[in-house]
Amino acid sequence: MKLLIFEFATATGLDDPSITAEGHAMLYGLLDDLKGLKTHHLISDVSEIENSESIPVVLNDDIEKWLKKNIQNYDACLPIAPEENNILYDLTRIIEEQGVEIIGSSSNAVKLTTNKFDTYNILKDKFPIIKTEQVYFNDSDRKISEYEVYFHNHVKNSSSKVVKPADGVSCLGVTVVNSFNEFMKAHDHLKMFTKLPYFIIQEYIPGINISVSLLSNGDSAVPLSLNFQYVSLNSGEIKYRGGKVPIKHTLSEIAMETAKNAVESIDGLKGYIGVDMILNNANDKVHIVEINSRLTTPYVALRGIINFNLGEAILNSIHGELPSEVILNGEVNFFKEGNTLRISVLK
Repeated sequence: MKLLIFEFATATGLDDPSITAEGHAMLYGLLDDLKGLKTHHLISDVSEIENSESIPVVLNDDIEKWLKKNIQNYDACLPIAPEENNILYDLTRIIEEQGVEIIGSSSNAVKLTTNKFDTYNILKDKFPIIKTEQVYFNDSDRKISEYEVYFHNHVKNSSSKVVKPADGVSCLGVTVVNSFNEFMKAHDHLKMFTKLPYFIIQEYIPGINISVSLLSNGDSAVPLSLNFQYVSLNSGEIKYRGGKVPIKHTLSEIAMETAKNAVESIDGLKGYIGVDMILNNANDKVHIVEINSRLTTPYVALRGIINFNLGEAILNSIHGELPSEVILNGEVNFFKEGNTLRISVLK
């Protein structure tokens, strides 16, 4: 199999602290896991991947144009890209239309999970997903005034809302608001982070931010790990700092089973999937935040402590084979520091 792998930031030369560190680390990990396959990888003339046995292909064109011209030269492609502005969806669709196998989710599944309001509507009657509303930037004064009334009625009870892009990544533009004035500031600020004509509002659920990493063959999913997310809240802004793989929690089994069932309920989710959740100790409940139909950052930690080659397992999952046993030996921390991801093995 002639396999092409690319990560959006390193392929295009994008210098964006919100995704560059994780993207570089995920690409390097995949190329290392799959070094026996003599893969090819797209790379810009300003990016570097150290000690890789993969064959670099320098990208000197728009990535969509390059894929339309050249992807037919490959049997399969594993894309790593952000969901924002439909980047992952558009790239996946191009690869599909050229008849090349996607090592990952279908474009339809990517589209559905890219838009967090669509994901909510699919899951809300079956799974404990956080209540989500959609608001257009040009909504009428009457609609906006409804939120003014809401905050006036609930502010005494410290009832908070989370305002975020419907297609955001890495907590970009995510704000916790407690008043109508804060809501309107977040409303105006969000226009920097999305090209969509709308954004979403979710209930604020206090608790522990976690994710579940899974492998799916399109029918069945296998949870691999429960991961802690280092998330900070400063002046209303939520920032993602890194994580720890794995963690133990009294709700671990419930969280992983919930994530597994949610992934299996959406057609086309395949390969490596991440499900973001909140564990609420106060009421012993799990809450789904969103589903990521792509490789997520915990992969870079998980690959070093799991009992099989995780990159190869991703390929195998696309062809129907899932691991029969998952064993994790150790714990790994990872932190974002500018354009790098610092990884430390705890034990």
